[in-house]
This record gives sequence, C-alpha cells and structure tokens, in this order.
Amino acid sequence: MTVRGVRGATTADDNSRSAILNATSELLEEIVDRNDIEVDDIASVLFTTTADLNAEFPAAAAREIGWGNVALMCSHEMSVPNAQNRCIRVMLLINTEKSAKDIKNVYLKDAIGLRDRPSN
Repeated sequence: MTVRGVRGATTADDNSRSAILNATSELLEEIVDRNDIEVDDIASVLFTTTADLNAEFPAAAAREIGWGNVALMCSHEMSVPNAQNRCIRVMLLINTEKSAKDIKNVYLKDAIGLRDRPSN
C-alpha cells in the first residue's frame, strides 16, 4: 500500500465558527466521496487557513464528522499578495492502492480556480 496526498480547498462565507465548520465539513465529505476513502485509511490531515479565518480550527469539523482517531493539524497559510481570501486548504495523506493519476483533488466555492491559477 502507498501513501498518497489528496488536496482540496474551499472558502468560508465569513470568519465565524459555523462558516468555517460548514465549509470544512462539506470539503472533507466531498473529498471522501470522490476518492472512495475509508476513515481508517487516512494517515493524517493538514489544514491551513488564510489569516482572515481564525474563529475556529478546521480540524474541529473533522472531529465532528467522526475522525476522532485521525492525526489532525492546523496552521495559517502564507500571506501572499492577491491570494484567495477566507480560504481553507486541506491535505489528506491516505493509505491506498490507487495511482497518483487516480486521485481526485477537490476545489469548491471561490477556491475552484486555485488549481489553475496562473503564476506571476
């Protein structure tokens, strides 16, 4: 079995506990659905938020959906000029037999364009 990374990002509607938890839950559920991931196959999850989101830890959403035994960590994203605001990013490390090309990264809401963002 191989460890693979699954990336995702979304945006919160505002800097409130409920907005952060709702956006994060939606993102995690979509990542799990699109990649057919079992919780026991998740090795760890790293969450980042832009500095304008600090009302709650995104990891709290993972705990609320039953990921109590998964290693979770939160951090702030680098402050880059003109970067997406109110953004929650996630990197799941999963144990899987899938090839890297079969992993489906997930971008929701205002984060949809992040993957194809032109470099400066």
